[in-house]
Amino acid sequence: MSGSSIGVIFRVTTWGESHGAALGAVVDGCPAGIDLTEADIDRETGRRSPGKDSAGSPRRERDRVEILSGVFQGKTTGTPISLLIRNEDAREADYDALKDVFRPGHGDLTYHKKYGYRDHRGGGRASGRETAARVAAGVIAKKVIAPEDITVTAFTREIAGIVASGYDPEEVVRNQLFSPDAKAVPLMVQELERAGQEGDSLGGIVEIHVTGCPAGLGEPVFDKIDADLAKALMSIGTVKGVEIGAGFQVAHMTGSQCNDPLSPEGSLSNNAGGILAGITNGEDILIRIACKPIASIGRTQNTIDIHNNPVTISVGGRHDVCVIPRIIPVCEAMVAIVLADHLLRQRRMGGSERRCSDEE
Repeated sequence: MSGSSIGVIFRVTTWGESHGAALGAVVDGCPAGIDLTEADIDRETGRRSPGKDSAGSPRRERDRVEILSGVFQGKTTGTPISLLIRNEDAREADYDALKDVFRPGHGDLTYHKKYGYRDHRGGGRASGRETAARVAAGVIAKKVIAPEDITVTAFTREIAGIVASGYDPEEVVRNQLFSPDAKAVPLMVQELERAGQEGDSLGGIVEIHVTGCPAGLGEPVFDKIDADLAKALMSIGTVKGVEIGAGFQVAHMTGSQCNDPLSPEGSLSNNAGGILAGITNGEDILIRIACKPIASIGRTQNTIDIHNNPVTISVGGRHDVCVIPRIIPVCEAMVAIVLADHLLRQRRMGGSERRCSDEE
């Protein structure tokens, strides 16, 4: 299977399945000398791990990370960093009924069509559990961008049509849904509980803010940083839409409304979301993603089996009611990975230019 890697200089490859022995990531291109311990990574993977609230999967996974290479005496060596996360609470038998049946809305059918053979245990590589490895790699990416004072913060903007207002980064870390609006949280929780009781699931919108990003990151024409960010976020299985800055609202604006006026102090608005012509402009990067409802639900649905016979299905096992809030650290990780890669690409280009100047 190709397509399991992302990045040019800072390159991340994930591997493993939901109910296999383990999953993990290999991070190549990380500079040497960065402080890194397993505890650093465990703090982030713990944010994504299941079993913490009624809306999440009851599967119990600690998501403890083992660093197998690329780190010596607590510092990165500049060589590939191999990260291992063992599956501790896999239950293959929960998926026996899905061996010959395709779940509507999941990757079961498309994997079968592409490969003619699939791992039906939780969806294999198509499972959301694969994202645990992304979060682990994202910790390293965050350390790469940290010296530039770049911060990446994701939070819950909307669940079940309930929209959180404002943006209070301190409130984001105070509640179980990572929402900036304390008043919206109990309403969201109520809807999550209702959907769970009905054997259904919910989608939502996650917003991501990047502060401190310098101007100049991004490579025209096909490696624009907004294109790479969209690709990275769309690679998360649940994501069906990405917008940056004013996003789809620009279709309803005039040029005079959409253009961000410039002043010696910077832009007077940020409809561009911190990116122009695929290159960062020094303003905050603003991204929103639309997450679809979890495909595995307890309600009876029409589907087909591997012989193309019509059947009905009601999915058992252990599943989230909504990908939010567990997707929050995944979004941060994917954005950080793209930023780390483009930051290192910019440094390499700058180094080449300086060498040419010195020679002249």
